[in-house]
Amino acid sequence: MLNLPNIITLIRILLVPCFVALLLRYRETGSDMLLWGALMVFAVAASSDVLDGFVARIRNEKSRLGACLDPLADKLLLVTAVVILSIPLRDLARLPSWFPVIVISRDAVIVLGSLLISMRVGKVTPVPSIAGKFTTFFQILTVIWVLLRWPHHVLPLYAAAILTLVSGVGYVRAGMRQLHVKALSRKL
Repeated sequence: MLNLPNIITLIRILLVPCFVALLLRYRETGSDMLLWGALMVFAVAASSDVLDGFVARIRNEKSRLGACLDPLADKLLLVTAVVILSIPLRDLARLPSWFPVIVISRDAVIVLGSLLISMRVGKVTPVPSIAGKFTTFFQILTVIWVLLRWPHHVLPLYAAAILTLVSGVGYVRAGMRQLHVKALSRKL
């Protein structure tokens, strides 16, 4: 069902190619207007994640489609941002190549783990974590920090990297528990 929260999420997904186009055009021209445009598009997309969740709760419009689209939109936005910022873009600080590898690896493990749990258990019980929320916050902060050309971007970068690893381990442990519970229930 296409409700307001899902429409907001779809807009977030559609903003991803706009963000990329603006940054690639900035790379060609060096126009600060394009850089500011990319920053605004990213900020709107990142903040829409909070907005769609808020609207879904207030209007009691949580849906299965939203439960699938929302994390997909988050992953698309953040993975795209860290990958594009790891290539040379004029005077912007470049994210080290190991950072997108960590982000993509964590997300791949989460997706593959969810598929495995779904196949073995029949239902995945998402377990949002505090570490996961802090990870998202620091990944967004890192992207914004670089786009604003602030110095010392390694401060949020290392926090994001550590939290990405910590939350990844936490999600693996939560997934293992779900598989273990199912195995125990079969024995009984």
